[in-house]
Amino acid sequence: MTKGVRKAGKTMKDAERRRLARRSRGGETATRSGSAPPGWAVVWCDGGSRANPGPAAYAYVIDDADGREVASEAAEIGVATVGTAEYRAVAEGLAAAARLGLDRVEVRTDSRLVVRPLVAERPLRNPALAALRDRARAAADGLSGVTYRWVPAAANARADALVAGLLD
Repeated sequence: MTKGVRKAGKTMKDAERRRLARRSRGGETATRSGSAPPGWAVVWCDGGSRANPGPAAYAYVIDDADGREVASEAAEIGVATVGTAEYRAVAEGLAAAARLGLDRVEVRTDSRLVVRPLVAERPLRNPALAALRDRARAAADGLSGVTYRWVPAAANARADALVAGLLD
């Protein structure tokens, strides 16, 4: 059975909720496979923590529209949760894409924890994560197009290796 959201006395189905989220956030979608749209850069993001909370780090790798790596960064963020590290990766990656002058980017991450609240207007109970989500959205507002895509962890190996290198 599908959980719904109450709206004007009716229950919204998942597909309707996704359509509403795309309209309200400028066309952002979450998909699971395929390549980025032609002309779009890709921001690969990952975050990790050696306990939850524990020593944490984030990383991003930015590929231009031709698939060439144009930037990457990895940083330790002290003691934090995995969610905090994942959101920091997205926020910092989007900010770097804007600094590089990229116009349209697809954010790819192996964290559904991050993709779902960014795509759908779902509330986050944790105020710290909500603030990081809002920071990522603010960075996305500086670009003309942003999509979010969940990818399997194996597909996100470059960003994952940067995080692991800092935490190991």
